[in-house]
Amino acid sequence: MNKVKIIVDSTVDLSKELYEKFDMEVIPLGVNFDSENYKDGVTITPDEVYAKVKNGAPLPSTAAVSPQIFEETARKYVEQGYDVIYIGIGSKLSSAFQNYHIGTMDMKDHAFAIDSENLSSGSGLLAMKAAKLRDEGKSAKEIVELVQPLSKKVSAKFVLDTLDYMKKGGRCSAMAALFGHLLHIHPVLKMVEGKLIVEKKPRGPIRMGYKEMLEELKNDLPNIDMDHIMITHAGVNDDDLKYLKDEVSKLVDPSIIRVTRAGCVISSHCGYGTIGILYIKK
Repeated sequence: MNKVKIIVDSTVDLSKELYEKFDMEVIPLGVNFDSENYKDGVTITPDEVYAKVKNGAPLPSTAAVSPQIFEETARKYVEQGYDVIYIGIGSKLSSAFQNYHIGTMDMKDHAFAIDSENLSSGSGLLAMKAAKLRDEGKSAKEIVELVQPLSKKVSAKFVLDTLDYMKKGGRCSAMAALFGHLLHIHPVLKMVEGKLIVEKKPRGPIRMGYKEMLEELKNDLPNIDMDHIMITHAGVNDDDLKYLKDEVSKLVDPSIIRVTRAGCVISSHCGYGTIGILYIKK
């Protein structure tokens, strides 16, 4: 049986320490400001993206990993005797999944993929599950068969602090953003069938949105996979992050909570202050 290498893209939003711990190869997506081209998390950080936008730059466009890069990365490991598994942003959200299959077409006996049907650390949770199974001695084919069904069991919910980035990206109107600001609305977004939808629009301080996420976590407790609970944010003030982590710690063993920072791609779509709770249900 061949050794297994897990390949992810930069949208899975794990930390450097987790990538190293689980021995994952990370491929950055492109982040482009007009003629300036960057690699997510390599040549530009989320804070640098925010600074550029604050100074008048339009939101960057983002580019999926090309078939060529996938081909080069996978072949590097296949030629060393590995089977590779790619897990990244869901197929309904990006062309990356399709590009991987195009790039690895002639390596199909050794190049596998799992459609996360998720984004951010929702995909990261599946990648860590795959790495755990790899370390238990499972083959690439067995890992795909065990992890792919879990994509529909990921709970990924986020609260937005502001609608400004949604407005800039054309995902909500200027009028909706204005009323959202005036009414102190902090939308709660949730992944459903591979797409990100607005689930609720609580009014008041942003912690009203946190309470929505915490309530769902509390209700799901009997049926949660307790390997990892993710708190992932696109930049947030220390008080809010501490509050949410403390509240989650009241419900689950604090040792399984992983706090990670979203990369440039996710941050450029949702904006500073966005934070989510993510986990896999049994």
